[in-house]
Order: sequence, then C-alpha cells, then structure tokens
Amino acid sequence: MAFFLGQSSLVNHFRSYQQKTQASMAVPTRAFHVELGDREKALLAKDPSLSRFKSYKKSVSTLKRIGDVLTVVVVAGCCYEIYVKAVMREEARNKAKAGGGSK
Repeated sequence: MAFFLGQSSLVNHFRSYQQKTQASMAVPTRAFHVELGDREKALLAKDPSLSRFKSYKKSVSTLKRIGDVLTVVVVAGCCYEIYVKAVMREEARNKAKAGGGSK
C-alpha cells in the first residue's frame, strides 16, 4: 500500500476523483419543477373500471380480524390435541405399570 501512495500521479488521481464526486453531490439533480404532461396526468387519473378491485380499509381490517381469530382457534385446537394425547399416553403407562406389577 505504501508503494501506491508513494506515486504522486496515483495520489493525485484519487484526490481529483474525490473532488469530482463531492462537487457532483453538491449540485441538485432537479432544480426546477416541471409540470406533468398530458400522458402523465392520464396515467395518474383514477380509472373507474378498476374501482371494483380496490380493497377498502374496513373490509380488509375485518378480514384480518377473522384470520387472526381462526389462527388462534387452530392453534388452541392443536394444543388441546397434544395435551389429550399426552394424558392418554401417561394413563396407558400407569395402567401398564400397575398391570405389570400385580403379576
């Protein structure tokens, strides 16, 4: 690295590049507001044929709430099934121990 820094032309090149980038950042890319043309205005205008595909906030929030409730119900059902299977397995082990010990 010291070899590269020792060459003055390379150092000058990096310095000039740094000055160019700093100068280009100082100039704003869009200085003036340009009014939209007819085509841009037409593209940004509301299209009545697309209004039936618009999702309304109230219906979307209701649908989210229903999805959340269904998720909670499914998770609760899964937890209950796991609990029931664990209890049944424990009862079966206890019966096996009690039956095996009485012989």
